[in-house]
Amino acid sequence: MAFDAGMLSCTLSELRRVALGARIEKVYQPERDEIVLQMRSFEGGRRLLINAGSGNPRIGFSEVQKENPQNPPMFCMLLRKYLQGAKLSEISQAQFDRVAFLGFDTRDEMGFECRRYLIAELMGKYSNLIFADGDKKIITALRTADFSLDSVRQLISGMTYTLPPAQDKENPLTVTEERFFELFAAESGDRSCDRFLMGHFSGIAPVVAREIVFRSTGHTDTPLRYCFREDLWRCFSEVTARIREERFEPCLVLEGEKAVEYSFFPLTQYGSAEARPFESAGKLLDAYFDTRDRQTRVHQRASDLLRLLTNAEARIRRKLEAQREELAACEKGAEYKKYGDLITANLYRLSRGDRVAEFEDYEEMREDGSFPTVRVELDNRLSPAANAQRYYKKYNKTKTAKVELARQIELGEAELSYLYTVFESLTRAESPADLAEIRDELYRSGYASRMKNYTVAKAHKPAVMRFLTPDGMTVLCGKNNLQNEYITHKLAEKQDYWFHAKQTAGSHVVLVTEGREPTDLDFTTAAEIAAYYSKAEGANIAVDYTLAKHVKKPAGGKPGFVIYHTNWTAYVTPNGEKIATLRQGK
Repeated sequence: MAFDAGMLSCTLSELRRVALGARIEKVYQPERDEIVLQMRSFEGGRRLLINAGSGNPRIGFSEVQKENPQNPPMFCMLLRKYLQGAKLSEISQAQFDRVAFLGFDTRDEMGFECRRYLIAELMGKYSNLIFADGDKKIITALRTADFSLDSVRQLISGMTYTLPPAQDKENPLTVTEERFFELFAAESGDRSCDRFLMGHFSGIAPVVAREIVFRSTGHTDTPLRYCFREDLWRCFSEVTARIREERFEPCLVLEGEKAVEYSFFPLTQYGSAEARPFESAGKLLDAYFDTRDRQTRVHQRASDLLRLLTNAEARIRRKLEAQREELAACEKGAEYKKYGDLITANLYRLSRGDRVAEFEDYEEMREDGSFPTVRVELDNRLSPAANAQRYYKKYNKTKTAKVELARQIELGEAELSYLYTVFESLTRAESPADLAEIRDELYRSGYASRMKNYTVAKAHKPAVMRFLTPDGMTVLCGKNNLQNEYITHKLAEKQDYWFHAKQTAGSHVVLVTEGREPTDLDFTTAAEIAAYYSKAEGANIAVDYTLAKHVKKPAGGKPGFVIYHTNWTAYVTPNGEKIATLRQGK
């Protein structure tokens, strides 16, 4: 789902309702293409997020806390200079396009009142954020563009801001019924209705176009020839009337726990999928984009780690495959011993220079009483006795190799299991600090030679996840192996309970008892958290739990690797939304 003009109208309506007149307290730039304005109005503090990235451009209130860089970028510093203390006094949308104007009343360098504009262009890969003065002259932009980059529109300091080039499309908010029917009649009957709507009217996302068609025909891919224009116009005008009258009903479509679509009005085209209403556009966008943004940030910032882990996994897999093939070849050891025995028993029949010999195998008698013949290759340069010793040496070599290969395969499989835990940790990383801990963990685990330009970070206290059960007990959960070790071996007391998903990669979870006896609900909640933050999927996930005093780290074990022999097992089905509400200090 693209953040279309209708969704922009929805978020700007919410901004006008609660944020006009709000003062800007702080300005942050947690990501290269994302700005957060901390503002305060009569309704309290709010965080306005503006994302001008190519992947998920949007604007709206957000409750998601993000870690900010220690050294803010120049764009952020300039906004702080001009906007801190300013009052948000104007919120508008450029016709029905994905361009938002935020006007701020502030003072210039001489102390005179003036207006500044923050212009958000939310157009996919062409998204941008422009800061301009009261006359719309550009002061700076997140992405500047001169004549060498854009011959139509330049975005450089001192130039007057102009809107992006207009598309040859109608404004759906102002189109008349007659004009709609005229466009309908001029189209080919084979063209689908949704493509007709997107091709002739600006600001309409595919999901909105499909919803209009579905409401008018009962299908999402109906050709124009099978559609009544009056029904299509009626549904089309109902949606545009919602936008003009600001009757928005933010809606999120869920398949299980996975968010698949969102819009500014209820979506009915997805049949049995849950269409969940939200009271505000900001909460809807948080619910849809939070996980996606985190995964995107992790992939961007952890590309070197993913490459290192992927290469290491491939290398270990190749090595294990070769070792298993070699181990299978060692099964010939019994044949080598038999050859040596047959040569020894028939030395009198052999002479130096023989290349091959055939012997009767008296240990394998056939049903008719005869014995099979065994063909043995000989080295003509060696004596018969030396040939026998050659086969005995091969036999002894395979015996030693079997033991060593079995040990090496076990080590390789353990290393592979460890890499899977690190992969799993990357999916739970939420901040640069989490990624730094994973880098430190890999450095300690012997991957230093593969980590270019890595410097050992100063020791710090890991920021583990904390939850509060419905009955008031604290639950600690690690996001990576260093945090797992920290909560298991540093924070956990002997009478606390330790949880981990059974036989799969996942977080260590500790139920802090503080001398109290946990309730059944406490145990269930902690087990659900352990199951949710693991690689296991589906229902009835097995979770082992035991007293923390029974959990030990073996000598020389990898970070996060523990052993335990006394435990119980619970079977739970975690609910991500429920667990999110229990988390403290996000």
